[in-house]
Amino acid sequence: MKKVIAILVAVFAFVAVASAQPRALGIRAGYGGELSYQHSAGANFMELDLGFLAGNGLYATGIYDFILGNAGICNFYAGPGVQLGAYSYKDSSSGATSMKFNAAVVGQIGVEFEIPSIPMNISIDWRPAYYFVHGGFGWNGFALGLRYRF
Repeated sequence: MKKVIAILVAVFAFVAVASAQPRALGIRAGYGGELSYQHSAGANFMELDLGFLAGNGLYATGIYDFILGNAGICNFYAGPGVQLGAYSYKDSSSGATSMKFNAAVVGQIGVEFEIPSIPMNISIDWRPAYYFVHGGFGWNGFALGLRYRF
């Protein structure tokens, strides 16, 4: 668990000191809550999220999103990514609690609205995932995001 947290901190520290390009920081709320960071990469952007699951786990997601279309203040985007997570699991038969780790390949498709009068954006997206450990497909990745652009 300490190694996972150290890796997550290192990734977010790297992003924080990246070159001065347009960025956004905020939250993404869906199945769980996420701290969300976006960083421009030319015409596209990278998104790093640190998520929390209802008191029993955390995960980190990294996605490279391609801008598919731009309609003024509205961007349509999609992209691939990866997710790593750790969560506590209670065995229903024995009652024992243990720590589980998981890795997934994720995709994301969504729309983002920029608010011109204030430096904010609002996004709605869907993030399906294929979990390699204990899982298969996860289809419940709908979320609403609210980020401050700087």
